[in-house]
Amino acid sequence: MELSTATPQAPIKGQDGLHPDGQYASLAKWFHWLTVPLLFTALATGLVIRFMKDDAKMPFYALHESLGLLILALALARLAFRGISKPPALPAHIPESQQRVAALVHHALYAALVVQPLLGFLTTNAYGFPMQGATAFLGFIDLPKFMEAAPGLAGVLHWMHSLIGWAFPFLLGAHIGGAIYHHAIRRDGTLLRML
Repeated sequence: MELSTATPQAPIKGQDGLHPDGQYASLAKWFHWLTVPLLFTALATGLVIRFMKDDAKMPFYALHESLGLLILALALARLAFRGISKPPALPAHIPESQQRVAALVHHALYAALVVQPLLGFLTTNAYGFPMQGATAFLGFIDLPKFMEAAPGLAGVLHWMHSLIGWAFPFLLGAHIGGAIYHHAIRRDGTLLRML
């Protein structure tokens, strides 16, 4: 009788019949799926503000800025949780080149989810419109004013904020496209890890 010399594999976090490659923790899933509608609404309001009449812009600014700060809070909470609850590693059957691209897109999305709201918040302050009164956070929470109006700085910050805003559709397209590719074409369990 031969004894097996194979080393037993460590169990994969969250592995079950529906999730053969493991899955994210429930709280990580909540962070992800709460961010999705907030982000799409923030992007939509950011795109239409420039086309609004001046007397109708303030509610859109208030909503856009409040969503941005909620997204920032969720992103920071996600990163903190990720530090204590590591997601399952990508399975070995996913080619290394795809793993690298996935890591790049994820890192870029996390960076944008943190940097973009900060730039927006600093931009409005630099324009002389802190989140107070008509543009208070969530419509009723006045946030402190962090600087005096600085139009030159505001222009630079606004340009950076717009640049990242236009990068979001490409990052989201890569992220969503990758998930669809893995689910519909490769038919592996990648998408299921977040469901």
